[in-house]
Amino acid sequence: MKKTLQEKLLARQVKTPNGLLYWILMLVVKILNGKTHTTFHYKADPRKDREPFIIISNHASRVDYQFTGPVCYPNKLNYVVGYNEFFRFPACLLLKLAQVIPKKNFTPDLHCMRQMRSIIRQGGHLCIMPEGMSSITGMAQPVMTGTGKFLKMMGVTVYYTKVSGGYLTYTKHCLDERVGRVEVTVDRMFTAQELKSLSPQEIEDTMNRLLAHDDYIWNREAQVTFRGKGQMAKDLDTLLYMCPKCGAMYRMECSGNEMRCAACGNTVSLDEKYNLRPVGEDSVCPELVSDWVLLERKRAEEDVKDPDFTYTGHVRVGKLPKYKTLKGDNTSVICGEGELRLDRSGLTFAGTVEGKPCRFHLTTEQVPTFGMCTDISRFYTFVDGEFMEFYPDGRDVLRWDHLTEEMHRVCGGKWQNVPYRHCD
Repeated sequence: MKKTLQEKLLARQVKTPNGLLYWILMLVVKILNGKTHTTFHYKADPRKDREPFIIISNHASRVDYQFTGPVCYPNKLNYVVGYNEFFRFPACLLLKLAQVIPKKNFTPDLHCMRQMRSIIRQGGHLCIMPEGMSSITGMAQPVMTGTGKFLKMMGVTVYYTKVSGGYLTYTKHCLDERVGRVEVTVDRMFTAQELKSLSPQEIEDTMNRLLAHDDYIWNREAQVTFRGKGQMAKDLDTLLYMCPKCGAMYRMECSGNEMRCAACGNTVSLDEKYNLRPVGEDSVCPELVSDWVLLERKRAEEDVKDPDFTYTGHVRVGKLPKYKTLKGDNTSVICGEGELRLDRSGLTFAGTVEGKPCRFHLTTEQVPTFGMCTDISRFYTFVDGEFMEFYPDGRDVLRWDHLTEEMHRVCGGKWQNVPYRHCD
């Protein structure tokens, strides 16, 4: 019987990358980093370390391999990447050739754990992004619960990179490349001996402190120009969905470098340095894009404090293919639809999938957040270990994300918020 793509993936044994192939990849990366004007600053140098180590980073963008691979070379990295990416062509071929390890994000994945331990035992080097997903908003998220326990178990030196400008080059709301400048700082986070003496919580506290970052705060000082070609507000309404003047939801309309609220007329412009400015005497806006996002999160935080709060919406449902890889920008195969509901009990879906009635329920503890494969147009989670993606009728993906995270937190979930906005 023909094996499914998932069965082939589970049967695969990851090894350290091939030296020649990795050398070629680093040449390509060097060209890409030249194009994005990327510079590297070393406070510690993992390139000289010949022992097994792990390097971690704030997950600034969808191309963070550009910013982490060169800081370790000639040491070769086994990257840990979202499981679903192995179902997309041609990315799946490169990921397999580069000996990348698949990870089911935001859910326990013992297979991934075994593969990572195997690489360290082989004397290799791992690269992980402990936030679990590239930044949606330009701010770093808290590291996923359990990361401290994992690093302590591995017991090897941990380096880290702080990437500034990566998100502003490759935002999550708009997939256009906006060339400006990227700065990467490299340092050591833990020695193997320090990991032995620290508790998992102390390790995670240190990680959250050192990885904390906000690209908009960084560029308030740096004032780097990122070429937006007159389209700085393109799809910005998926990120900035609440009018800061009247509070209307999903009434912001984008055109060129401006957004206008259809409910009250509040108009805001965004320049190529990502500076926000009100347009007209009666318009208002926060100082930074990230300030605006935090207003939206605060609204979600207040909403879920009501024990009777619910949020519902009609969604189409996508699943990963069984035999043929996805092409183009597709991240799943649409195979159903139904109603998604969030309340204090958790996340509930009721509808049809693959022509059959489907209903599932996940508690708030099981769903601390959602994954987003490309942009802010759909989101996914895992149900009984199976990838399931949702396409809302509206453009309220980030609202779903904010409400789900804050519902998890108000219900006492383990993945609590931290003061993750940087202040330097």
